[in-house]
Amino acid sequence: MSTSPEPQKEITPVSPPPENLASSANSAKARQLLGMKGAASGETSIWKIRLQLMKPITWIPLIWGVVCGAASSGNYVWGLEDVLKAAACMLMSGPLMAGYTQTLNDFYDREIDAINEPYRPIPSGAISIPQVVAQILVLLAAGLGVAYLLDLWAGHETLSMTLLTLLGAFLAYIYSAPPLKLKQNGWLGNYALGSSYIALPWCAGHALFGTLNWTIVALTLFYSLAGLGIAVVNDFKSVEGDSQLGLKSLPVMFGIGTAAWICVIMIDVFQAGVAGYLLSIHQNLYAVILLLLIIPQITFQDMYFLRDPLKNDVKYQASAQPFLVLGMLVAGLALGH
Repeated sequence: MSTSPEPQKEITPVSPPPENLASSANSAKARQLLGMKGAASGETSIWKIRLQLMKPITWIPLIWGVVCGAASSGNYVWGLEDVLKAAACMLMSGPLMAGYTQTLNDFYDREIDAINEPYRPIPSGAISIPQVVAQILVLLAAGLGVAYLLDLWAGHETLSMTLLTLLGAFLAYIYSAPPLKLKQNGWLGNYALGSSYIALPWCAGHALFGTLNWTIVALTLFYSLAGLGIAVVNDFKSVEGDSQLGLKSLPVMFGIGTAAWICVIMIDVFQAGVAGYLLSIHQNLYAVILLLLIIPQITFQDMYFLRDPLKNDVKYQASAQPFLVLGMLVAGLALGH
């Protein structure tokens, strides 16, 4: 008796539910608008494209730096005038000057972005070069204008806010633009970035409400060495393009594993160093709090970043970085105490 083979069942691919596709698309659009890794191209609104160039996600540490500077001054008062002053300083540091810096960086990085992030506005052709140049100039002029008004508002004889803003604009230019293009060197570029995100807004907030002194300048520049470690995290997503174009980022120079260790050691050691300084000026409680905040940082560094910095860079930043920025406020409160 013969038997015939059973007919095979046809397997139909299962498509993701429509709501999952919509959620994924919305997530990609949100990431694109904020200037985050893993975005998608296709945005047509010129204002959303301009906002994407300004990378709003990068404004947060500068705004926080202003808060730390106001705290370290010891003169901030919770009243309407001081709140408005702080808000204006945050506008200057975040949307205007960070927006200027990020747009300028995208302008000079358009060849690298064509390799690493082709969905970015310039390499994707979503915005023209003249439009980008106009945005850079408008943001710079607005940032300097707000800084000058803040100097007048605070009654500064020396235009400290304007001078700090000019310094920030200069650092942003030499970081991104030839012939110096500091970002070509992993050490100089990342320190310039770290100091721009920690020292400059902190000094601006302090100068607005108090008198800027060399102790604050030196301490924030020291703290910026931890910021260098944070800046290195952003280099891991660009290893391929940096290698092709000869940029000497730390992951390119030392390899992925060694650069990851350099990154976490810089963050932890220099934050601990600030805690040591607080102990030396007898701010013991604040110093202990700052040291305790390093413990969860180390935990997340081991859980995510050191195991796979290429895959877990964003997850690591979201989990560990809040403890660093909270530590900055702790230090600011100690100095203003």
